[in-house]
Amino acid sequence: MSKDQSLAIGIDLGTTFSAIARLDDVGQPRTLVNAEGDKTTPSVVLFDGREVVVGKEAVKAMTTEMSQVADCVKRELGARLYQKQISGRQFPPEAIQAWILNKLRVDSQTQVGSYKKVVITVPAYFDEVRRKATQDAGYIAGFEVLDIINEPTAAAISFGFEQGYLKSASRHEKKKILVYDLGGGTFDVTVMEVGGKEFVALATDGDVQLGGRDFDQRLVDWVAENFIRKFSVDPREDPNCLGRLWRDCEDAKRTLTARQKTSIACDYQGQASRFEISREKFEELTRDLLDRTLFTTRQTLKAAGFSWSDIDRVLLVGGSTRMPMVFDMLKKSSGMEPDRSVSPDEAVAHGAALHAGLLLSKQAGKLPAFEVTNVNSHSLGVVATDRATNRLRTAVLIPRNTPLPAEAKRTFKTQKAGQRSILIQIVEGESALPDDCSQVGKCVVRNLPPNLPAQTPIEVRFQYRENGTLTVMVHVESTEKQMKHEITRENSLTLEQLNHWRNYIAKLPPEIDSAAEVPQ
Repeated sequence: MSKDQSLAIGIDLGTTFSAIARLDDVGQPRTLVNAEGDKTTPSVVLFDGREVVVGKEAVKAMTTEMSQVADCVKRELGARLYQKQISGRQFPPEAIQAWILNKLRVDSQTQVGSYKKVVITVPAYFDEVRRKATQDAGYIAGFEVLDIINEPTAAAISFGFEQGYLKSASRHEKKKILVYDLGGGTFDVTVMEVGGKEFVALATDGDVQLGGRDFDQRLVDWVAENFIRKFSVDPREDPNCLGRLWRDCEDAKRTLTARQKTSIACDYQGQASRFEISREKFEELTRDLLDRTLFTTRQTLKAAGFSWSDIDRVLLVGGSTRMPMVFDMLKKSSGMEPDRSVSPDEAVAHGAALHAGLLLSKQAGKLPAFEVTNVNSHSLGVVATDRATNRLRTAVLIPRNTPLPAEAKRTFKTQKAGQRSILIQIVEGESALPDDCSQVGKCVVRNLPPNLPAQTPIEVRFQYRENGTLTVMVHVESTEKQMKHEITRENSLTLEQLNHWRNYIAKLPPEIDSAAEVPQ
């Protein structure tokens, strides 16, 4: 096996910071530093004319060129375009994420040489559309994405490695672990059973719009409201002033982790002031955000059929768990000391690298060192007409928290005689109303046999893989063919667009036949 094929690389593509790790020659996960010598890279992109800058320098530009900066892009994966216009143009979120991944690739290859195969992590609560967008970003950046793995699962794998679970002589008894993962932009909680070299997710839940960024926002708004009371002008109106305020408030949040109080400066339109804030006041401002995470945690325990007394360990993951109020809340709720043994910044990337090593071993025909079983975070189904009410309803094929991979089928019926095509709309969510669910995409079965009677049975089969991506099979009764159908996703990039962006960002030729040119 060539070195390129044997490198086990894992990437934590975070909302605010990203990290990349590899397995060394003895199978130990190691974080790879970026060109600046740092273990994490800010997930921030600056568009400076024709030059694109990623990381620390892009963060600096938030105070002077905020209108040219893209940040927190991960939150917009699944949308057609990133909401912010930059130089009069909107970019697909996958492309901006690819610029971040491309920096990680270029910087790391100076240390380990050329490679392509990677595992990228995603929040456990990401739906199928966001997972597909993450895979697409990886392709644009020049990677072959071996797998998408949930961040809490990756952290649990890293924890298991540190605890010696993956050693050949390991005979650890099974433990029930609650992984509480509060990152910069997303929150996940997963209940897992770990032991005997098996990592089994039992239930997962989360919020893709809740993270450290929202705690920062409360500080930004608090300073701005105080500034308005004092000077009758809003510093958030100016992009560069807002950029400075974001940075200063994020710094203040970190300071309040170590100290009981700090102050935040703000200057706008010739007026300037400093506002002192205590840790107690910050916790008061953000109490509802913390309560949301606790509610979700309790719901996940309930879904797993557990109470706090059934949990052996509470594992803290994600940079935002450094806030003292998180530790205190979980200690009070669980009755045990939360575990901080894994690095909040590196554990997810380390777990992804270990998972990459597992997949490469399987490809080489070796026995895997451990096994991972995940569950889906959203129910998956199709839109169907309720015959009793003639209204559209969600017909669930795979309920949430089903172990993956999963396969399921349901039989529907044609509505009228001579029907020549069928539209299958795929949705994710827990509501019986399709409009309240997330739209995954659709596929169309065409050229049905002529003179097909009304009420002809149609079998729809879902094949849902471990990484949360979907294949749809359709079989129409009285025909010989079972057809595999590509899902048309409304907001996803086409193969041609993916190749255009790959050529433009990673400066690599497309792997799929298509003309490569600068995307428009």
